[in-house]
Amino acid sequence: MPDLSQVLKAEIQRLARKELKQQLEPLRKQITQQRKDIAGLKKARQVAVKQRAETKPRPAKRETASGDVQDTRLRFRAKGFKSNRERLGLSGQQMGVLIGVSTATVYNWEQGKASPRRSQLPTIASLRGVGKREVQAQLETLGDTKTKAGRTG
Repeated sequence: MPDLSQVLKAEIQRLARKELKQQLEPLRKQITQQRKDIAGLKKARQVAVKQRAETKPRPAKRETASGDVQDTRLRFRAKGFKSNRERLGLSGQQMGVLIGVSTATVYNWEQGKASPRRSQLPTIASLRGVGKREVQAQLETLGDTKTKAGRTG
């Protein structure tokens, strides 16, 4: 004959499982519904991103004298700006004179604390393709212009 304590223990376990099942069933249904909702939101987001990419305006393009099509949008990266200044062997002050800004502005751009205005980007971009000699010649002409302006004023 089975021991009364074992029978009682088995019955308690059975009732506990039954009670847990009744309480967990609504939670399982809720979890399933939430997962479906999440999947729907993810799909809607993917669709929205795809639509934005399709309707995003294309970059402005222009045709050069040689007939090549060129992108007119210019980007600025602080690290690239600094490495270009160092490549040209210029101080922050000299770079500022070339662009027409202060020395502090040049250093703020390099550290990412500030960004140049759109009107300044073409000037910065024009310094990417020049060599040290051309830059020194530009600095000399700008220096001559400033000294002449200083004498008259």
